[in-house]
Amino acid sequence: MTAFDTLIADERRRQRRGLWRAGGYAAIVATASVVLLGLSGWFITAAAVAGLAGTIAAQGFNYMLPSAGIRLLAILRTAGRYGERLASHDAAFGALARIRPALFLGLARGPSDHALALTQGEATARIVQDVAVVEAQFVRLSAVPGMIAALASGMVLCAFGGWRPAVALVLCLAGLLTFATLLARRLEAPGREVQRATGALKEAFAGVADAAAELRCYGVEAQAMAAVDANSRRLAEAQRAQACAAGWFEFVQAVALGMAGLATLLLAAPSGAPIAALCALAAVMTIDGAGPVLRSLAQRSSEREAVARLNDLLPDITEEGEQTACIVASSIGLLGTHLPPGTRVALVGASGTGKTTLVERLLGLRTVEPGTAFINGHDVATIPLAVRRATFGWAPQDAALLAGTIRDTLALGNPLSDDAVMWKALVDVALADVIEALPNGLDSWIGEHGVRLSGGERRRLALARAYLAPAPWLLLDEPTEGLDADTERRVAGRLSARLARTGQGLIMVSHRPAMVALCDRRIAVAPASDAIVAQPTDTLPQPRRYSRD
Repeated sequence: MTAFDTLIADERRRQRRGLWRAGGYAAIVATASVVLLGLSGWFITAAAVAGLAGTIAAQGFNYMLPSAGIRLLAILRTAGRYGERLASHDAAFGALARIRPALFLGLARGPSDHALALTQGEATARIVQDVAVVEAQFVRLSAVPGMIAALASGMVLCAFGGWRPAVALVLCLAGLLTFATLLARRLEAPGREVQRATGALKEAFAGVADAAAELRCYGVEAQAMAAVDANSRRLAEAQRAQACAAGWFEFVQAVALGMAGLATLLLAAPSGAPIAALCALAAVMTIDGAGPVLRSLAQRSSEREAVARLNDLLPDITEEGEQTACIVASSIGLLGTHLPPGTRVALVGASGTGKTTLVERLLGLRTVEPGTAFINGHDVATIPLAVRRATFGWAPQDAALLAGTIRDTLALGNPLSDDAVMWKALVDVALADVIEALPNGLDSWIGEHGVRLSGGERRRLALARAYLAPAPWLLLDEPTEGLDADTERRVAGRLSARLARTGQGLIMVSHRPAMVALCDRRIAVAPASDAIVAQPTDTLPQPRRYSRD
């Protein structure tokens, strides 16, 4: 069983009470529907026969009791359907409230090459579109109890006409389910293609949206939109094919419905017209009660494809949260160089030599070869990702900011940080005056990817986020690239003071002399035979004591 299958099974167990309630309501709805239609057929036919028989027969016919029963059944069916919708959707939404965060967490904690292989649009399609299919699957779990209840009540009513109508009803329903199952196996391709085409369209659109400014600048909007249009047409064709496949299920059900009604009508005819009408309409409603099961079969291919795509999104992951508590102060072994706690080291070298790649390997964002780096003497290749990432406060070269407020962004570094700590981090990156000038301060909205901030402000905000991480080492990749000289001097001076205050170690990639000057030593990084090698200096730092600021 895959990780996602296990997740779904756990959610079904957690939501079992709601699912049982939904199934019970579905059984009430199905039973009330079958009895209502059967009783209505008997009542109308019996009343007509009584009327044709003459005044005395008509006067002796009890109109009140059947009509009261019909009204009661109608109310019961309406209330039951409402209860079923509430219970099934409550269970589905309760499950989704945990499924989507689990998927996102699995993607974040999983192998880096797996996560990086997914584009933004494809990841969104899976977490939104594919999970929506799983939601529908939860909602339809009550279909089988409803069908069973419909069959049971239909057989009871048909038995008033003898055993032959009841048997005919069972045979019609069995034939319908058998044929629908075979049909579902033969029509799986359209449903799978809908899920894939949806992902492709969202991927294409996300790429165009992200590059909208460049597309306008170079006048290639038409070509980009043509690619989106091609994916849109692909999705439309897949949806059309799926609709045609669903139409076959509707056709098969209509044929079975007619056959069941006609067969029970003829077989129950010797028992009289009212009983024959009761059996025929009860049989028709019983077959109609199998509709949700048929719709589930029609959507089975989409559900299977969605589950397969979500299984791929959620690899098997071992929970590692308890091990992160062991991170206090760590020594780092990097490319054969020992770095005691509190060391400040600059990774230098020409562009393209692998400095950023080395940083990403430390964090587990790229596959790391054994012997590349060590934490407290343990090879990082064998250390859980959660432990590796808790060791470093990271500011990447290309800072990614989520849509939200300044406070939301900083809280990613440490959700427990209060306002005073956040403002201190902003002061340390020379950004506090900018944020104070905004209308809402820390609660100011920065927009998608931080578009309301300048490039230098986004970079410094990402740096402040790294400062807030309760980690013994800072891992900074070109932290002042693009800043003017005065701002860079302020950031460098305040970073040095912060490191002296907290005792954190620093591993920094930079080409800027003012930043490199902060470091006790430099490691010159150079590629050699597809590996990364180092040429360390002989300058040794004095160990510093790490404390959380």
